[in-house]
Amino acid sequence: MLTAITVKQAAPKNKPYKLTDEKGLYLYITPKGQKYWRFNYRFAGKRKTLALGVFPEARTQHAEARKQIKNDIDPSDVRRAAKLSMAQSKENSFKAIALEWFEKEKPRWSASHIERVDRMLTKELFPHIGHRVIGEVTTPDLLACLRRVESRGAIETAHRVKQVLGQVFRYAVATGKAGRDPSTDLKGALKTPSKGHMAAITEPKEVGLLLLALDDYQGTPEVATALKLAPLLFCRPGELRAMEWSEIKFEKQEWHILGQKMKTKQDHIIPLCKQAMKALESLLQLTGHRQYAFPSARSPKRPMSNNAVLSAMRRLGIPKEQMSGHGFRAMAPLIIRGWVFLPVDIHCCALTYCHHSHLRRCVQC
Repeated sequence: MLTAITVKQAAPKNKPYKLTDEKGLYLYITPKGQKYWRFNYRFAGKRKTLALGVFPEARTQHAEARKQIKNDIDPSDVRRAAKLSMAQSKENSFKAIALEWFEKEKPRWSASHIERVDRMLTKELFPHIGHRVIGEVTTPDLLACLRRVESRGAIETAHRVKQVLGQVFRYAVATGKAGRDPSTDLKGALKTPSKGHMAAITEPKEVGLLLLALDDYQGTPEVATALKLAPLLFCRPGELRAMEWSEIKFEKQEWHILGQKMKTKQDHIIPLCKQAMKALESLLQLTGHRQYAFPSARSPKRPMSNNAVLSAMRRLGIPKEQMSGHGFRAMAPLIIRGWVFLPVDIHCCALTYCHHSHLRRCVQC
């Protein structure tokens, strides 16, 4: 029987060679000094070789393989079945099925929704249940993921993650990868989010002061332009951030957004007033060679983060309780009806969308 010292001191030679241990077990040494444990045995009249682990674990595996042979079980078949099971587990893991569902649904979603779902999967779910076989994930497993989100005070996000879980599991059930959707048992398990309107400034005088502050922002040109366009276009923050240069029709003074990027899934055309055109033409000199008008600082292949605009407003001293990114849409009726004084250089003077997405003409133009 080989000892640990013998195994350690076994030096490589010009040709591969073996050091015999006992009962078919031996150490195989390559010219490069690599050492492999092997087990030669006979099963059903055929000579076979089984690769084992490292010393001394190889002895335990060797003993287990000999027991299997005595019970008329081929250890090679056992090894093969284990590898197949592991491969199938990877294919049927929560992460694999969730990514399959994600790729299938992406074409129907807006850029902002794709980013949001991707973040929920990669941050809230994959680290905890991504490796699990999806059919073996239980309701308590899902609740543990949601409790982590809830514990941060992100109640709304926890409910959105629960919705994503339900969609992934329903897809798994439909494709035969899971027997049922365990997220259905989570009804009433989460705290109820407090309902309320998104923060918005709607007092005419305060709106005027807000617009003056935004127009005087001294940060990056991309963020400054986004702040100038938000009260002119009244679009959703995600739509503005995901603006692509190919969508801007300068000759028509229009912004054409495909339905796949809209919450309503309908194509939209937003007329651009002269102030919006001026802002975009200036921005074109900086990011015109990119896909997005407002590219991310980290990757030009992605649009600017929503936090960029929100952080800019916070630096201007505008608290989140007072104004949100969606708040500009609530301001739209005041501006369109002429209830708010606008600085001349950002005065609305063209067709634009009101709060309810109907085309109106500014009464001051």
